[in-house]
Amino acid sequence: MTAVLLWTLTGFLLGSIPFSLLMGKLFAHTDIRTVGDGNPGGANAIKAGGLKAGIPAIILDIGKGFLPVYLARRYGLTDWSLVPICLAPALGHAVSPFLRFRGGKALGATGGAWIGLIGLWVFPIYGLLAVPFTVFQSEDAWSANAGMIALLGYAVMFGEPWMVALAALNAILIAWTHRRDLVRPPQLRTWVTHIFSGRGA
Repeated sequence: MTAVLLWTLTGFLLGSIPFSLLMGKLFAHTDIRTVGDGNPGGANAIKAGGLKAGIPAIILDIGKGFLPVYLARRYGLTDWSLVPICLAPALGHAVSPFLRFRGGKALGATGGAWIGLIGLWVFPIYGLLAVPFTVFQSEDAWSANAGMIALLGYAVMFGEPWMVALAALNAILIAWTHRRDLVRPPQLRTWVTHIFSGRGA
């Protein structure tokens, strides 16, 4: 139990470090919260400072999710013990005490935690729904949450109960971090509407 608490706290504190914000200031001399949607994440680091800011920001955000999960597993923790440890980096990013508890959307930290759990399989699983949503509609929040539903589906079909619980809680957290964007319904891309309007002509 002590080890679980230690790794959970480590994950939360590591997750709360706003690496994307720091990379934006380092490479672009810009507070990325003034760019785009104001989210202190990798996408706005790219918008503010290009790839030289965005790539290290994304790597560090993924890394802060991956490292505590990977090390906890190497330490010997398994099953239900991993649930709070996997969630902690994303929660730390979302309610970072370094940003007055106004953090980011936690996709990078979430991805890193799942890489630590199931390896690079997280990308095709997440992309199974996230990619089609991105292709057919333009609201990033819906694509992000579709990817989380794909992870939940994977956990239900192939995982044990603890993984289902983790995926469900993680999906709820990501929905919460995107709550302001999810009030907008999915918007079909122009090429999709043209296809349907052409058929109706």
